[in-house]
Amino acid sequence: MAIKEYKHPLLFYLLCTVVPWAFWFTSAYYSRDPSYSLLSGTLALIGLISPVIIAFSMMYINPTLRQDLWRRLFTVQKTRPIYLFLTLAVMPCSILLAQAISLMFGYSVNQFSFSSGPSFSYALFSPWVMLFLAPVLEELAWHSYGTDCIRVHFNLFVTSLIFAIFWALWHLPLAFVKDYYHSNVAHMSWIYSANFLISIIPFVILMNWLYYKTHRNIMVAVVFHTTANVFNEIFATHPDSKVIQTILLLGFAIILLFAEPKFFFRKRVSRAGVEKGSVISP
Repeated sequence: MAIKEYKHPLLFYLLCTVVPWAFWFTSAYYSRDPSYSLLSGTLALIGLISPVIIAFSMMYINPTLRQDLWRRLFTVQKTRPIYLFLTLAVMPCSILLAQAISLMFGYSVNQFSFSSGPSFSYALFSPWVMLFLAPVLEELAWHSYGTDCIRVHFNLFVTSLIFAIFWALWHLPLAFVKDYYHSNVAHMSWIYSANFLISIIPFVILMNWLYYKTHRNIMVAVVFHTTANVFNEIFATHPDSKVIQTILLLGFAIILLFAEPKFFFRKRVSRAGVEKGSVISP
């Protein structure tokens, strides 16, 4: 049972906190001086890359984990199309619905127009590139090693909460990097900062639901994360609409928790890496 080989959560998460934070806090320091913008951007990128290097290093020494990684990267066998559809549709539909609901409270229909550009800047290359690159690098760490090494010890609901708390704290140094997304949100209002942190909880629950429903397919997590990044930046969305989106995602997550209690609350893990009794046939 390959998932049982993901044995070192404390080591993994300690390294994935200390190493990125060291680069990101240094990046934040240099980001205040325009003459060091390239250095700041480089340090930020190294911090982003470091978790996937840590994850792959921990898997490389174990042949079972190497084989398991390869299988989960390049196969969608035994996956029902509905889960692939939801992977693509949940985040775009949630932001569009949130914007539509906001119209009833007097917000502008211009939210449905395309934005002039992302709400942050990045020194090394276009922020649009970062919107696609960040999910790939993050999920190659979080859903290659990170999620499963917690799931071995806890049910899926607790696993998701633990990771959501870690992920919220993991982003903390980025709030100090000048002109970065998290820094801009922090300067807008504490409400929007709180919304970002709260939104992580339903986001992780939904992403992990799809991840295990598709037999731990890493690319599903990558695509789900990417659609969240892109569609939350591609429109001229009012920040209050993102608060509405969080409420919608929370509602969807709660419905799933009640609809599939065994899937989320049973600890035992099957050979496929999903909960006993919840393996979905094609």
